[in-house]
Amino acid sequence: MPMKPLRALATLLALLSAISSQASPDDVMMQAISGQAGEPTGQAVHYFDADPETRGYLALPEGEGPFPAVILIHEWNGLVDRIRQTADAFAAHGYIALAADLYSGRTGSNREENIALVREARSDEATIIANLNAAVNWLETHTPSSGKVATIGWCFGGGIALSYALGGEHHDGTAIFYGSLLDDPERMSHIHHEVYGTFAENDRGIPVEQVDAFVAAMREAGIENDVHIYDSVEHGFWLHTERDPANNRPAAAHAWERLRAYLNRTLDGPDPAETGHEHH
Repeated sequence: MPMKPLRALATLLALLSAISSQASPDDVMMQAISGQAGEPTGQAVHYFDADPETRGYLALPEGEGPFPAVILIHEWNGLVDRIRQTADAFAAHGYIALAADLYSGRTGSNREENIALVREARSDEATIIANLNAAVNWLETHTPSSGKVATIGWCFGGGIALSYALGGEHHDGTAIFYGSLLDDPERMSHIHHEVYGTFAENDRGIPVEQVDAFVAAMREAGIENDVHIYDSVEHGFWLHTERDPANNRPAAAHAWERLRAYLNRTLDGPDPAETGHEHH
């Protein structure tokens, strides 16, 4: 079974973050995922030659590098400012952050539009894989990348991150936030790096049983993983802590510390976290 959250530790981390009166790298991410970040400060980039409408978003750390990189895969509504602000926060922590665009520059403004965008994108998974392959290659040739890269996705993007781990070019990490899952050990055996997963106990679309089956499949396939189910939270809790601050913020703070530690392990990252973690 995935471990249950350390509620006391998560609450303590959130309180320590809130105590600081000045923005620092340690609370930039929590600001970004609670809707309290400023205007995005990175730049739009065209990284996918096969689709001239694609516009990603690049945020760079200060300094000359080389830096490890993360590719951010948006939710079902597309590449919006919350993702750009999150990319800026990753850059503040020492990572080159490229937010991919899988909708050819389009975004959705309601449930119906979002569903239509997801269905269109999912109907051509080969183009999605080509898009993300192009992102990996673009980072290598256009940024001071160390060559280490991980994908991080939320909701729709979490499922895409898993699909890319199964069928994309070589990369070093996959972080899935409440994305669609598999339970087939044979298919999972194509993954050759540790997998990070954060899920919500009250997620109606991805119930706990699916997460348990996913973890069991990874264990059978011999894939090291750090998967955690947070209780008292719902789908989308990490990227939108403001929806239920009392429950979401402590869980999100703990998940962020786990993610920092994971990226430090898999990408030789510059931003080690002090919290412990448990492998499965």
